[in-house]
Amino acid sequence: MYISNAGVINNDIGKISLRFILGSLGMLVLLYMFLLGSMVSNILERRGLETRERVLSNEVRNLELTYLSMANNIDLEFSYSLGFKEAKANFATRKSIGFRSSDESLDNTLQNDL
Repeated sequence: MYISNAGVINNDIGKISLRFILGSLGMLVLLYMFLLGSMVSNILERRGLETRERVLSNEVRNLELTYLSMANNIDLEFSYSLGFKEAKANFATRKSIGFRSSDESLDNTLQNDL
C-alpha cells in the first residue's frame, strides 16, 4: 500500500488476478472432467447398443430363414386343404370413344353412348 496525491491506493491487483487465474483453471479442469466423463459414458453406451444390434440382426436372420423355409412348403394342394379356391377373374371393359371397328359407323357409336 502506498500513498499518492489522490489518496490511498491498495495494491491488491496481483492477488485478484491470481484468484481469477486459479478460478478459471479450476473451472476448466471441471469442464474437462465433465466432457471426458460424458465421452466415456457415450462410448460404453455405443458398445452396448452395437452388441444389442448384433443380437437383433441374428434374430432377424433366423426369422427370415424360417419364413423362407415355410414359404417353400406352400403350394396349391396346401391352399386347397385350407379351404382356398382359385378365383375366376371377370373383367368389365368398355370401348373408348375414339376406337371404332371397321364395320361400325359414327352414328351407331354416338347412339350407343347416349
